[in-house]
Order: sequence, then C-alpha cells, then structure tokens
Amino acid sequence: MIPLILAALLWIGLHVGIAGTRARASLVAKLGERGFRGAFSLASAVAITLLVLAWRNAATAPLWVVPPALAWVLVAVMLLAFILFAGSLMARNATSLGQGSALSAEPRGALRITRHPMLWAFALWGAAHVVGNGDSASMIFFGAFLLTAAFGMPSLDAKVAARNPSAWAGFAARTSVLPFRAVAAGRNRIVWRELAWPALVGLLAWAAMLNLHPMVFGVSPIPR
Repeated sequence: MIPLILAALLWIGLHVGIAGTRARASLVAKLGERGFRGAFSLASAVAITLLVLAWRNAATAPLWVVPPALAWVLVAVMLLAFILFAGSLMARNATSLGQGSALSAEPRGALRITRHPMLWAFALWGAAHVVGNGDSASMIFFGAFLLTAAFGMPSLDAKVAARNPSAWAGFAARTSVLPFRAVAAGRNRIVWRELAWPALVGLLAWAAMLNLHPMVFGVSPIPR
C-alpha cells in the first residue's frame, strides 16, 4: 500500500503543488513555457504510470458494500460525468490550455453550467469509483484524481486571473465553479440546443463503457 500512497502523493503534488502555484512560475522562468510544458507532461506520464502500476499491485481491503440502489445512482453520475467531459471538448474555455482568448467570448454549452466541466467530470468519476469500489486501494487511487480535480479548480482560476485580471473578472461573472450556480443567480442561462451534441456524445460513450467495462476492467458497474 505504501507505493500506492507515494504514487498518489506524487500525482497530487505535481498537479496541485506545482501546476497552479508559484513553483510553476519559477520553473517557467528557468525552462521557458515550452520547456516547462514538456517537462511537466513527461513527469505527469511517469506519475500516472507509477500510480496505475501501484494500484494494480496493491494489497487492498474491503471497506463497505454498495447496495444495488446506490450502484444505480453511481451509474447515473457517470453519465453526467461523460456529458460534462464531452462538453468540455466542444466549447472554447479560457481555463483550458492555449485558449486564453476565450476569456472575452460568451461562455457556451457546458461552460454555462460550470467553467470547469472537465475537472468536474474527473471529480465525479473519481468520487463514483471511490464509493462504488468500496476498498482501500480504490480510495487512494481514485481519491487522488478526485482531490486533483477539486483543488485544480481554484488553482486554474487563480492562474488565469493573474494573466488577465480585467478579462477574467467578466468571464468569472458569467460563469461559476459550482454547477448551475451562475444560472441560478441569473448571471447565465442554459441553452439546451448547445448541450445536444455533448449529451449525445456523452450518452454514447457512457453506453459503450457500460458494455466494455466488464471486458476491459473485469467488473460490471451494473448491479446484478
């Protein structure tokens, strides 16, 4: 279990302790932006490889049993995660790499729900698997992604805001971290036609994963 814990800490440290902190600025000053991105990508690849290998080889212990009713809820949560992930790829987002110009654009699609649809997708994925697997190794493995996504949201906000404070103020006023908060506050609105393609792609990917999950991962998420 110790290798898994260390690998999880490495993953979280890279993405929370470096990517959105002053350490990043210091490394960029030494390596340049492209150099930093290359080194960070390589370090991330090594970290995720170590994390997966440690998880596969970790001794684990059951912590709880998930009742069928809750398992169905988790399956539904994963549908939302797939839709948010698809939506994150189908709309320009100022918090995404190389899309800073989107700060001045009207948030569309999933960005009207939250300005971090991809991170929310990973957070929901991590949370669903922590609860659904119910064992100690999964808690550490999937919990690492959940924590990275959760802490990554304010970290990304701070990084983008520092680059262009005036444009960020307008973008932040039209969006929210918490899903639907900007909509509920009247600062944005849901345009359903903008969500049609993300919903369709997310639904198809979700259905495919439900069918492939037993073959790829050896366990079915659908209660029997």
